[in-house]
Amino acid sequence: MDRLEAMHLFVRVAELGSFSAVAQQLGVARSVVTRQIAALESHLGIKLMVRSTRRLAMTSAGTAYLEKCRVILNLVESAETDVAQERLAPRGNIRISLPLTFGIKRLAPLLIEFSGLYPEVSLDMDYSDRRVKLIEEGIDLSIRITRRLDPGDVARKIGSGQMYVVASPDYLARHGRPQHPSELIHHECLGYTAGGSMQHWQFLIAGQPESFPVRSRINANNGEVLTEAAAQGLGLTLQPDFIVDAFLQAGRIESILDAFPVPELGIYAMLPSNRHVPHRVRVLMDFLSQRLG
Repeated sequence: MDRLEAMHLFVRVAELGSFSAVAQQLGVARSVVTRQIAALESHLGIKLMVRSTRRLAMTSAGTAYLEKCRVILNLVESAETDVAQERLAPRGNIRISLPLTFGIKRLAPLLIEFSGLYPEVSLDMDYSDRRVKLIEEGIDLSIRITRRLDPGDVARKIGSGQMYVVASPDYLARHGRPQHPSELIHHECLGYTAGGSMQHWQFLIAGQPESFPVRSRINANNGEVLTEAAAQGLGLTLQPDFIVDAFLQAGRIESILDAFPVPELGIYAMLPSNRHVPHRVRVLMDFLSQRLG
């Protein structure tokens, strides 16, 4: 039995809650995973987990052993990485999750450039606005755009973005140009719903964040769709710079309420909370931070 390999498999089974899921993720037979865990339990002389047809549960000894395994495996990877990274170029695969529009518009060219600079690194890119589960899905790095992180998130800020309220010249000619965020309630607003229902928009008033109610007849979980609707005169929308820039340059929309800035968005590199960050991932984060910063 390779004890480190068995410990690694044990940690993965505990995280995913399934022998089959680990086997599928690693591309091995389920029996390989089962034998390794059984051998580890035999070596230790204790039960680490209790298996049934429906669920897998950790024993108290297994829970304690799991935390120590994580520490040991992280130290081993850290030691190997620290020795190797000074003399070796980054290598290996990076599974990265990217937001759809920002990923295509801003990140895709940078990742292509990164791939050219580091030919021994392979990239597996998933473009989606869904909130991924880093550990369960085996994701090494996720890029998230948000104003607020959740407790327990492991993240590094690599950039920021600005938000703008925009409308078409035709809409403003027909309905008037709001002079204060409190007037938004009298306008048709186009709501972004990927993070839930948007019933309020937030602005900085005298430097302090304040929320104002809006009403929306058209809602979508894609900012480009909403900006196109705004460009066609259907209402006002609140969108980030990487979406509205091309529309503004084409003169299809105008920015309004510029005297009342919207709190900026943070662009974060999100990391799994259970493992040492590989050298190749750190190099990618440094590269994105330099380019986006």
